[in-house]
Amino acid sequence: MFDTSKKQETAVLVGLINKSQDDEKVNEYLDELDFLADTAGAKILKRFKQRLEHPDSRTFVGSGKLNDIRVFVKENAVDIVIFDDELSPAQQRNLEKEIKTDKDQKVKVLDRTTLILDIFAARARTAHAKTQVELAQYQYLLPRLTKMWSHHDRIKGGIGMKGAGEKEIETDRRIIRDRITLL
Repeated sequence: MFDTSKKQETAVLVGLINKSQDDEKVNEYLDELDFLADTAGAKILKRFKQRLEHPDSRTFVGSGKLNDIRVFVKENAVDIVIFDDELSPAQQRNLEKEIKTDKDQKVKVLDRTTLILDIFAARARTAHAKTQVELAQYQYLLPRLTKMWSHHDRIKGGIGMKGAGEKEIETDRRIIRDRITLL
């Protein structure tokens, strides 16, 4: 017999303690995020917290904490890293590059918004609900399309040429904008 059951994904949670969020509040938010991750089907292995005045513009957390997360993810074969606050598109790309365990396996980096949209998409039953979720997903995805076509970067154009992959990005943006308008 073949085992066709789906392996439960493992995850770690990351939150920041700052002026507006003390340790108690961050624990409360991480408890809620833990519940959301459980609802989505993920098993939480660990929580990471860091005290920073404001999120690092490049990677959300500091380099030391990022290294701790990277080591834990690699040693425990973690599938997903979930951040409590919304990540900018650049932060998400940088984190995906920094946390990957090896060349072939990427670790998914999500934020609270992505997790919630995923839960809604999985549970939407009516056509109206599915349409609303699809619209929200497209609106969230649109600014995050940049660099999705970076696999074409090895084929650079000449002087004065647009970057490779730019046509695909523009096509995707147009398709998503058209779909948003339709919805």
